[in-house]
Amino acid sequence: MRLAMRQWMHLVGRDVGLAIRQGSDATMAVFFFVLAAMLFPFGVGPEPNILARIAPGILWVSALLATLLSLDRLFQADHDDGSLEQLWLAGLPLEAVALAKTTAHWLITGLPLMVAAPLVAIGLNLGSEGFGVLVLSLLLGTPALSLIGSVGAALTVGARRGGVLIALLVLPLEVPVLIFATGAMDQALAGLAARSHLMLLGAILAAALPLAPLAAAAALRQALE
Repeated sequence: MRLAMRQWMHLVGRDVGLAIRQGSDATMAVFFFVLAAMLFPFGVGPEPNILARIAPGILWVSALLATLLSLDRLFQADHDDGSLEQLWLAGLPLEAVALAKTTAHWLITGLPLMVAAPLVAIGLNLGSEGFGVLVLSLLLGTPALSLIGSVGAALTVGARRGGVLIALLVLPLEVPVLIFATGAMDQALAGLAARSHLMLLGAILAAALPLAPLAAAAALRQALE
């Protein structure tokens, strides 16, 4: 058990270390998030009241799309160079591999988005009462996005135009996260309790945490066999 945990943590550290050295995925996700969110004022106009009203949707749509950018490489590179098969043959369950790589994906994409989101929210004139709920919704929602996305990434391993296929597979499944996260922020901005929406986000995360690695592992096993 301890050996498996060490292997799991080593795999997470390996992926995070590679991402930091390359500097592409985290930087690309944050830049895309900021640029996508900042394009909306040019489209809808700079009116502060309008921006404040639609800011929750802007922030969460941008965050959702930003998490999709690097999903096509979540398993593909390790599959292509044989690392994925070696991990499997070494005795580490594919469920643990999927969870480790998903954890690394969240650390290099979801966590930086949480840091950047309040700064972008200021530019969108989001009310100060929505900042706390924004951070909480991202803390609950972005891991769920990564977990759900890992299933799509595993299903498209070895496929051509995997990025397009992942988007088609994953986006419908991620809509509930978008609905409850923006709903929580709308409730907070209206001066109402956002607890129910946040609890639903937590329920989605609690369901995705055990189920997504199982589904991703089944797809990876099929690809390896």
